[in-house]
Amino acid sequence: MTGTEGLEASRIEVRIDGTIIVDGVDCTVAPGSLTALLGPNGAGKTTLLRALAAIEKPTTGTVSFAGADLFALPRRERARLAALVEQDAATDLAFTVRAVVGLGRTPHQSLWDADSAEDAAIIDDSLEAVGMTAFAAREFPSLSGGERQRVLLAKALAQQPSLLVLDEPTNHLDVSAQLATLQLLTRVTAQGVTVLAALHDLNLAASWSDAVIVMRGGKVVAAGPTVTTLTPALIREVYAVDAHVLENPVTGRPVIAFSPLD
Repeated sequence: MTGTEGLEASRIEVRIDGTIIVDGVDCTVAPGSLTALLGPNGAGKTTLLRALAAIEKPTTGTVSFAGADLFALPRRERARLAALVEQDAATDLAFTVRAVVGLGRTPHQSLWDADSAEDAAIIDDSLEAVGMTAFAAREFPSLSGGERQRVLLAKALAQQPSLLVLDEPTNHLDVSAQLATLQLLTRVTAQGVTVLAALHDLNLAASWSDAVIVMRGGKVVAAGPTVTTLTPALIREVYAVDAHVLENPVTGRPVIAFSPLD
């Protein structure tokens, strides 16, 4: 399922134990785009992502995707529309990798359905997409952090969402796996899926994202196309470092060189 309208959030506020974590955020993510959510530690990125994926209802505000109010949808219908890949999600249950990925098919099945031939093919394709086919019979808890991250991404792909929300999808991954993950996400957007990913590495965001949303102190301080938004002045303001934005001689995309403030 894909929609002509992207993700829209209005006046999102999240309070935890009386403390404001996300403070009146408005943001949009264009349909079929890869948008990076940026900001220093403690900016409120993870909390905002959980609200935008309709996993946790905000204290106030609305979230819609493809023209539908996500929180008004039945849970199963919402799970067909949006998927969240959380950072460092773990389980001690001795599920195989294939079984974990198969959980992504749950929104598309009735309560007692076994995997159909179509389900099995989608699971196979999802494992292959993240390079984890050879690990299908392994128990999930036995995997490294990076391997788990890729399996959880495969589970989300098996869910076949129109909105894919990811919290640090390149966390724990080596350079090759990071690039493979971002390549995969660009292929997903080319198929019409809208992707919002929190990224810690500004250079990955600069090299791969279509747009950025930048947070600080629970607020959005900048948003727009990556090339025009991720400026040295903004990086200095948000991250308290000097930055020089250069051009990658191969791709033509921005490359950022950092130095401490004088």
